[in-house]
This record gives sequence, C-alpha cells and structure tokens, in this order.
Amino acid sequence: MTTGKSIVRPAAEELSERLRGQVLLPGDDDFGLELEGFNQITEHSPDLMAVVAGAEDVREAVGFAAARGMPVAVQATGHGPSTAADCGLLINTRRMRGVRIDPDARTARVAAGAQWFEVIEAAAEHGLAPLNGSSPLTGVIGYTLGGGLGLMARRYGYAADRVTAVEIVTPDGESHRATADRDTDLFWAVRGGKGNFGVVTALEFGLVPVSRLYGGGLYFAGEAAAEVMHAWRDWTPAVPEDLTSSLALLRLPDVEAIPPFLRGRLTVHVRIAHLGSAEEGKKLAEPLRAAGPLVADTLADMPYTRCGEIHNDPTEPIPYSERSMMLRELDGAATDALLALAGPSADCIDLTVELRQLGGAVGRPPEVPNAVDHRDAAFALSTLSLPDDRPPLVVDGMAAWGTGRRYLNFLASPDTADLAESGYEPATFARLAEIKAKVDPRNLFRFNHNIAPRPSGF
Repeated sequence: MTTGKSIVRPAAEELSERLRGQVLLPGDDDFGLELEGFNQITEHSPDLMAVVAGAEDVREAVGFAAARGMPVAVQATGHGPSTAADCGLLINTRRMRGVRIDPDARTARVAAGAQWFEVIEAAAEHGLAPLNGSSPLTGVIGYTLGGGLGLMARRYGYAADRVTAVEIVTPDGESHRATADRDTDLFWAVRGGKGNFGVVTALEFGLVPVSRLYGGGLYFAGEAAAEVMHAWRDWTPAVPEDLTSSLALLRLPDVEAIPPFLRGRLTVHVRIAHLGSAEEGKKLAEPLRAAGPLVADTLADMPYTRCGEIHNDPTEPIPYSERSMMLRELDGAATDALLALAGPSADCIDLTVELRQLGGAVGRPPEVPNAVDHRDAAFALSTLSLPDDRPPLVVDGMAAWGTGRRYLNFLASPDTADLAESGYEPATFARLAEIKAKVDPRNLFRFNHNIAPRPSGF
C-alpha cells in the first residue's frame, strides 16, 4: 500500500484492531471534529487518522505507516501548523493526558497531549512551576520541542534547556528513551528540532521553585506608541534577569469577545513577569507607568497559577498566520523603523506585533547542549495576523536589525513551511539534517517545518 487516497476501510480496520484508541477515515462521524486544531489556518486531509490512547498505540500506528511508506503528521492542540497533511496518517495525541510531579526531584513527567495549564496546576501544589509559554492552553510537547520561549525565559532559559528525558517513537516504529547519556544525538536533535524525528509520547523536565510573581500588563493608548516604545527600549538594558517582559502593538477587532477598551483601536501592551518581590517589581515598573497615558494597569502580585493573565492570549480557535525574526539589537533607529511599519500612522494588517526581550539565561548555552539557537539575539519580533495574501511587511521591514534567523515556534501557516533552515545556524542545521538522515531517511515526518535528510559529509 502506498500513500495517497488509496487507503481503504479494511486497512483502517487492520490498524484499529491493533489500537486501544480510535481509527477514523474521511467521512466518519468524528473525523472532522478530531481533525480540528486551535489555529484553523490549515485544513488537514489525511487518508486516515489514529486518535491514540497511549504510547503503545503510537508505536503501532507509526509501525503501520512505516511498513507502507506512509507519511505521518502529528497533532495535539494544533497551535502552530506549518503545512497541511494532505495524505498519509495523522496521529492525534490529544487523548494522551497525564502529568506526574516529583516534588523532591523538582521534575515533571508529561504525556503527549498535555496542556500547560495541567502542569502549572499540578506543580503549584508543591510550590513549583514549569517554563510554560504565555498561553496555558498550548500543548507542552510542541512548544518545548521548538525551544519554548516563556514567561521566565531570562531567568531560567528555554523550556528545552530543562528537558531531562524524551520518550519518542521514531519513524521505524521503535520506542526510545533519549537522555543526556542515551541516544545522545537524538536527545540533542529533538530539543529544538521540533517534530522531525518521530512522535514524542512523553517528556520529563525540571521545574523551578516559583509559586508567585509580580506580573500583568500596562496598556497605553496607541497615540503614545512612540513614547512608550522608546521608554521600554531604554528601560530593558537595566532590568534584572528576574524580569522578563514584552511589548505588543495590538490592533484587535471590534467584537464582543474582546474587552471594550481594546476594541477597534491601536493599543500598546507592555507585559511583565517579575520573580522578585512585589515592592521591587513596582519600583521597576515606575518608569514605564510614566511613559504615557495609561488605559489599564493590571500589574499585581499573583500566584503563578494566574500567569495566563499576563498576556491574555486568545482562548477560542481562530485562523491566524504567525511570523518572526530574531533581532540582534533594538536601537533608536530600529524602534523608529518598527513604528513606521506598525505604529499609529502605519497601514498595518497585523493583529499583534510583539517584541520580547531576550538575554539572560536564554543567551547562555544550557548545561546539556541542544539544537536551540538564537543565543546571540537581543529581542524576538513576531507578528500575528488573520489570513491575508499580502507579504509580511513588518518582519521583512526589520531585516536590517535581524540576526538572519527566525524562531520557528513563532512561524505558523503554510507559507512558513519551507523556512526551517532559517531557524538555525548553519552548523546546527547541518547536524540536524544528518541525524534526520539516520532516523528518518524517507522523510516520513515531513508535515512540519521540515528538516530534509542530509547524508553525513554533504
């Protein structure tokens, strides 16, 4: 049996007999429902889908596909698709829940379908926290495999830096537990190489001793964008690593789901997560509060379980395109250029244009090396927009200040599928391609930011 639309129900029934989960074909009652992801910009159309119930189901499903030369796609929450699975097998891991905390070791073991809010809540019972992202609804696995640039990044680094073990089914259908001492090439590649090397069924990673923070947002009228952006840029070099912040220009539609003060207008949103005392946090934020007329101020001492309130990311599925560029600096000229592209007088189509301050721990190599680059970048620039045929003017317009690299977790939509190489330094990408050639020589896992196999010495 080959790829394409030649899959027939007897083949699906054969796979179904081997799984505890469910096998679905196009036209089945639940097929469309199980196919849905959070970002609806991509419509998958696989030949069949396996809604797996556990790691053994994954092994059986991948082995089934490998024996037939079928390409394989993987989806849990579906936050960051880069290309549609238009044939082959889609493995849906969203039923694989489960979070186990070891408070003594300060670690978590997380199954493939878990979302960050589950880990946040479980860890909080022990005064601990994971290195999650801005949205607690994001899937743990996909976020971490792409690096994981989170709310405490400047203090604790990328989420991938804290991973201690990866349980993965490789394209040959074999299960592996990769660590710093076992399957070391695979362990290096998966942590930063995204979903190119198989289906991750579980991750183990370190937690940090955080139970509260001083965080939230400062919202300013769009007319003050220049003053606020320059003030934030001048402020960032002096803040401690315990403080991670970002600035976003928001152009949100006038719809009921959005707070009235944000609807149908440009708003500047400064997001802050400070791990020190509330008193210190208030003092650090004072220069920003004075930067312009405040529309809203949500900064407060809060339990870490409320960390999703800092960015207030969307909670309902929508179709969106996301693009990114890593910046080596943000000087006055760069700030003025970004204001010209996305400020009050710009013809900007993006719902969000965001700058995240880097440096600190994300600028240093991890204790166990991995494939996450960008250690020399000072800021991450990203944009989020509704589907549109126009080019990404904001990101492209900032190329003069870019490192030449992109952050792949902030690239979503089919027109970003071929940008995998831009996420890495040349030596990193070459090593990833060599490992891909060993692990997945037929490139069965290609519905992603694809790293094509490259033989050693290419």
